Amino acid sequence: MNLYLRLLWALLRSARLQPIEPGAWIERRLRVLPNDLDINGHMNNGRYLTIVDLMLVEYFVRSGFARVMLKAGWRPMSGGAFITYRKGLTPWQRYRIRFSLAGADHAWNYMRFEFLREDGTPCAAGYMKGAAVSRNGLVPNERSYARLGREFTQQALPVPVQHWLAAEAGVMKDFEAAT
Repeated sequence: MNLYLRLLWALLRSARLQPIEPGAWIERRLRVLPNDLDINGHMNNGRYLTIVDLMLVEYFVRSGFARVMLKAGWRPMSGGAFITYRKGLTPWQRYRIRFSLAGADHAWNYMRFEFLREDGTPCAAGYMKGAAVSRNGLVPNERSYARLGREFTQQALPVPVQHWLAAEAGVMKDFEAAT
């Protein structure tokens, strides 16, 4: 199925499902389609992150955040992701993706995702970070959560996310030193 069709399906599906609270897990059952494959005959590593983006759309809609962003004129922005692959997914194979808010800081929200075969075998897992962006830059979570009618309290980030942020800072430091 074309990715635009998958996006449309994610939007329509999300609007019909029950609203969720931030931090709730959502799950979808999918199947590896021929256009998901790489030359090795399994799901392309980039396709995993595309599926994660579709889950983020569902999360935004079901949590009410999409409505808040549209009304405020904000846009969603991904700030990065890290993923670890363990087992491949082959053509037509069914799998599940689980997705949840794992933590948040001043502006970024960190989402945990897990790809599992139908028998529960882990295939890939990771985190992505996203934020709302206005014309003035990143929207503080205190402000976006208030628009949702929620109080924002910063929590300790999961240890893997803390390591990721430290590595990310090192990558940018190296980049700046090289330019």
